[in-house]
Amino acid sequence: MDYQATFKRYEVKYMLTRAQKYSMLETMRPYMELDKYGRTTIRNIYFDTENYRLIRHSLESPTYKEKLRLRSYRKAGPEDPAFVELKKKYKSVVYKRRLELPAGEATLCLMNGIALPVHSQIANEIEYFRNYYGDLRLAMFISYEREAFYSDDGSDFRVTFDENILCRQDDFSLGSDAYGLSILPDGMTLMEIKTSAGYPLWMSHELNRMGIFKTSFSKYGTAYRRMFEEHSLDNHTPKIQVTTGGRLYA
Repeated sequence: MDYQATFKRYEVKYMLTRAQKYSMLETMRPYMELDKYGRTTIRNIYFDTENYRLIRHSLESPTYKEKLRLRSYRKAGPEDPAFVELKKKYKSVVYKRRLELPAGEATLCLMNGIALPVHSQIANEIEYFRNYYGDLRLAMFISYEREAFYSDDGSDFRVTFDENILCRQDDFSLGSDAYGLSILPDGMTLMEIKTSAGYPLWMSHELNRMGIFKTSFSKYGTAYRRMFEEHSLDNHTPKIQVTTGGRLYA
């Protein structure tokens, strides 16, 4: 396994103007490096119950919340890698468990209630989640362009910049193009700081200098609200075709 399968960290979000983003990038230059993927388009498929129990609970700002999604870091065909991710948040700490599977196989399993073809502690946690919530369905497709930076001091301090965040409720395909309803304010960038410890002094100083404060922004939660406003949500799963890399899975 050549990927990180478990995470325990703080994930703090900030909304930046374009000018603030460029200033932040200049400040980061001596301390951080762009990861090997450069600017990439991340695709996510979120699963939920028929009445959207998971996201409705999350929007109530509880002490504990959780969600299940399928993610790829580029356009993915059936044999390309994708991640089944179980993400939990408890008292501001984010816990993430994930498995890498071929996109087509992962899609089929999650769509049809088939057990994942992996035997591990993480797989058991994901299966328990699926069994507990019962008939999980395709709920939301969210894509966004991301630039991710890592600290050159060897710590786990990371900074990501997300733009062009789009959502939709059809064409649930990791092999599809990025399109849909925009949920990010015009000209804004969502910056996220991910760390298991504190901030380095240079980052704290820059946030204070620019007067940037943390914000609450859930991509799935915002997409759910926007779709509700657009009268696209009801208590039934939308009639959809699900494809991966040009193949139909039913």
